[in-house]
Amino acid sequence: MKEITKNVFQIPLMPRNSINCYVIDDILVDSGIKSSANKILNSIKNIDITKHVLTHAHADHQGSSEFICTTLNIPLWTSALEKDNAETGNVTSEYANKEHPIARFQQHFWAGKGHKVSRILKEGDSVGSFTVIETPGHSMGHISFFRERDKVLIIGDTLVNMNLVTTIVGLKQPPSLFTTNKKINRESIQKIHDLKPKIICFGHGPVLYNKGELDTFMHTLNATTP
Repeated sequence: MKEITKNVFQIPLMPRNSINCYVIDDILVDSGIKSSANKILNSIKNIDITKHVLTHAHADHQGSSEFICTTLNIPLWTSALEKDNAETGNVTSEYANKEHPIARFQQHFWAGKGHKVSRILKEGDSVGSFTVIETPGHSMGHISFFRERDKVLIIGDTLVNMNLVTTIVGLKQPPSLFTTNKKINRESIQKIHDLKPKIICFGHGPVLYNKGELDTFMHTLNATTP
């Protein structure tokens, strides 16, 4: 587990930061794939985790949620539109092609069992010292978490900071295969750009201590998007 800034920790779950979850205050954000549970539990064994929240209920974010919530006896919180996937474990329901081999692999090998959602999160809600930001598009119920005082953003998959095939680091839109609506997701990217985050924590890729990289990405995105 790596400290990013005060009360924010990254837990890299796969090599080269290819899948991450985070601890903010006493809250676990996301849970990797279903084989990530022991690594997460070992990482947080000295922290009193009281809640678990999801940016979205895809297989690489909810995979260990049921096991961790049951083991630690903590509640699971999601947005309204992620509740059904989180509770059923049917994590590819929004994919454009649920029968694609990668989608079927994720559902079978990565997705965890469903777990009851105890609270629905919406824009402006407080989650510890962070505020919920609705960032739909990658999934329609996708949310992010922002701390205004030091401009820390937990972004889920609104953006990724690596090529998921080559693992080369760099800001990218999330893969089309797993993204429900690319146009709406681009609007969410603009929304988080307007927050002027200084530290960005991704579901995929290393943490970015933003020194203009997001501005450059946004300029390129706007120049190339019809």
